[in-house]
Amino acid sequence: MANYENILVEIAAPLATVTVNRPKVLNALNDQTIAELDSAFASLEQNDAVRVVLLTGSGEKAFIAGADINELKVCDVPAGIQKSIRGQNLLHRIEDSRLIVIAVINGFALGGGCEIAMACDIRLAAETARLGQPEVVLGIIPGYGGTQRLPRLVGRGKAKQLILSGEMIKAAEAHRIGLVDEVYSVAELMPKAQAMAAEIASKGPYAVSTAKRCINLGLDVDLKSGLEYEYTQFGVICSTSDKTEGCAAFLEKRPAKFSGK
Repeated sequence: MANYENILVEIAAPLATVTVNRPKVLNALNDQTIAELDSAFASLEQNDAVRVVLLTGSGEKAFIAGADINELKVCDVPAGIQKSIRGQNLLHRIEDSRLIVIAVINGFALGGGCEIAMACDIRLAAETARLGQPEVVLGIIPGYGGTQRLPRLVGRGKAKQLILSGEMIKAAEAHRIGLVDEVYSVAELMPKAQAMAAEIASKGPYAVSTAKRCINLGLDVDLKSGLEYEYTQFGVICSTSDKTEGCAAFLEKRPAKFSGK
């Protein structure tokens, strides 16, 4: 794993923790941070010992509080397009990864921070967290997928309300509308996230990653196509050693020893 300036990567297989580490600017996303996150997730993807990643921010105030405004203010059309593409590519990497990525939202998740959280598989938030897409306040729009992922999570009307007003909402409201999946006290947040990650990592890794892929694909196609993809993958997984081991372990009333094959 490379040495990074703006993020921290800790591996305790089968778990890894990636922390955006710019607390003085509320973990704002600049180009370097995006590049480092992309590199880190690419590396973790190749590490067969890692199955689940916790993504969080350093300090007590912010998960990721948005973009670095100093970079944003000098963007022209070509630079703006490239900045958006780089951010979207990172989020595609997270969303399409075999890894299960849990956003551990310990504070402000605004703009690009909210967009990164939405690309994760599961979102857990501290009760003190605040979420939103406030880009219109700066005279811009979400550029890392916010106009596309937010409606898929909370519905068209609520997404328009949040994006067009730039409103920042509390964790409890984000949970109510389906933007986050669970809300915990600040003290409980990371232990709960680690426990959930460990639970997921204990299951068949090939099955978990395949189920993730089926869910993601199914949301972008019609029901019939999604079902066809599911039965094809179900057939494939029936040929795996993990299926053989999982069934044997269940019948023998013992913990399964999955190999990911």
